[in-house]
Amino acid sequence: MPATNQPALNRRLFMHLAGGAAVAAAGSAIALGADRADLLQLTPVAQNLPQSPLPPLPDQLDGGRVEPPSQAVPEPLGEPEIESFGALEEGAPTSLPFTFNQNGHPAVMDLPETMKPWRDRPTKWENITPNTQHTYLDADGVIQYRPDWDVPGYDQPVTQIQFALGCITSYRNETDPTRKALFLKRAKAQAGRLLETRVETRGAWYFPYPFDFTHTTHSGVEYQAPWYSGMAQGEAISLFIQLSDLEGVTEEERTLYRAAADGAFASLLLADDGTPWVVNRNSAGYLWIQEYPGNTPGTGDYTYNGMIFAMFGLWDYIDATGSELAMALWDGACTTIERYFPLLRNLRWISFYCQTHRIPAQTYHQHHINLLRQLHWQTGSPRFARMTDQLTDDYPWVSLATGSNIAFAAGTHTLYKFDTDSDGDYVASKNDKELARKTVTFGRATQAPANRRRRIKGRGVYYRINAGGYAGWWIGESFPKSYLVGEYVPTVCHPARTLTFPANTEVTCYKVGTDGRFSSSRVVKFANRSNAPFDRRSVVNGRPMYRISAGSLTGYWVWTGSVTADGN
Repeated sequence: MPATNQPALNRRLFMHLAGGAAVAAAGSAIALGADRADLLQLTPVAQNLPQSPLPPLPDQLDGGRVEPPSQAVPEPLGEPEIESFGALEEGAPTSLPFTFNQNGHPAVMDLPETMKPWRDRPTKWENITPNTQHTYLDADGVIQYRPDWDVPGYDQPVTQIQFALGCITSYRNETDPTRKALFLKRAKAQAGRLLETRVETRGAWYFPYPFDFTHTTHSGVEYQAPWYSGMAQGEAISLFIQLSDLEGVTEEERTLYRAAADGAFASLLLADDGTPWVVNRNSAGYLWIQEYPGNTPGTGDYTYNGMIFAMFGLWDYIDATGSELAMALWDGACTTIERYFPLLRNLRWISFYCQTHRIPAQTYHQHHINLLRQLHWQTGSPRFARMTDQLTDDYPWVSLATGSNIAFAAGTHTLYKFDTDSDGDYVASKNDKELARKTVTFGRATQAPANRRRRIKGRGVYYRINAGGYAGWWIGESFPKSYLVGEYVPTVCHPARTLTFPANTEVTCYKVGTDGRFSSSRVVKFANRSNAPFDRRSVVNGRPMYRISAGSLTGYWVWTGSVTADGN
């Protein structure tokens, strides 16, 4: 199916929308008063502009067993000697590895800086010299992975690359010269280790894992050193391209890093008809970059997050070189993610980690949301934005900021106790079993503080009261009867998406005040279907809503259930 561009704004219809043809009516927020303090303890409403939830990067080796290599691993080659940009060994691939399905996804290059790959992942200054259970710096300033405290560590390409990319982002943003210099030093150290330990084979550069690894739950992820990961290969492209663009590198280093990016990119042009390999085409003709390639050609874990992280390397390579081969791989990879999103999604629950094992992975669900949001930005396609919407509604980010409050309308409400951990989070062995329920009645509108908003297994979205007489009890989300005050789990749409008002139907549009509550409203009605752009999708006062970004309704929020989006 050929790709289609983002639905164009119907300017004539939008002028109709903005030109006063709507039936407007003044409105106001529901008035909420305080109930007795011994019933529900009140806290100030959180007023900071919400940010998209960004959990820590996952540990690629989590859930597996790291052991010393059971066979010899390659000796370090040392830093390569590169005389000119792109100088690689003879035999480097110059064509696509095979034909694969493509839908014509573009790569959008003119993005705001904050929307480019890895800009959301700065290394914090307090983490510039890590020393944790699994990570530390060796004598050369290179981060090492260790299975546990007091156990020798290993080079782990993804850990090194992601640490370096975080340092690069911090280098761009840092103003203190001393800190800036150390961020760059750390990034160069990681790149240097990757270059020293590279394996040159099949006309490409690969970055080996020098330890044995067995995943405890994913059958087939059983490796003897050295082994290779498409996630590392793609992320290495991002590292070398981004490092080469910094003002603090010399021309010699710039040439070296660009050549290294070429070497890593070449590995994505090699099929699974030789070893090592990280790219294959499945039986349906779709391209996959395998985070965990199988020991048999054409097999693997088909891991979603690892593939998208690798795709960011293709975006960086296209940005730097304009490579048509990289553009074709990018299009094919986007086509694959679009095609297999229904298998990633786990309707009304936590998304699946990989296609092979289809195990829900709570720690990866928000990563899927964030990664698909970035594909929306990087392709300009609303299709990926809709995927983030669906995953956000299936299983929203659970943690709430201090000061988050539930608004209760006057009347009767049913509260629940569920079997969770002490913070209210899901535990598979407990399965959110209902333990108790009770009915309460409030004579007037009131509110209560909450620390969790999440889907309960097999039910809807609920809030967990965390203070006062009903601490530990849950209430279902149901606007306007009970809802979380303010804006949560936002998605910035770039470019703006398009919503459509139905014909001959009254739709209420809301303005949100600084306290998070609806401050005013307008009711509009159009004789014909009318379009408007929106630049943000969030849960606002307990309902998913779109924020209109142009015309007389600019800044108004519309409930998603009263309009359609993206032509659907």
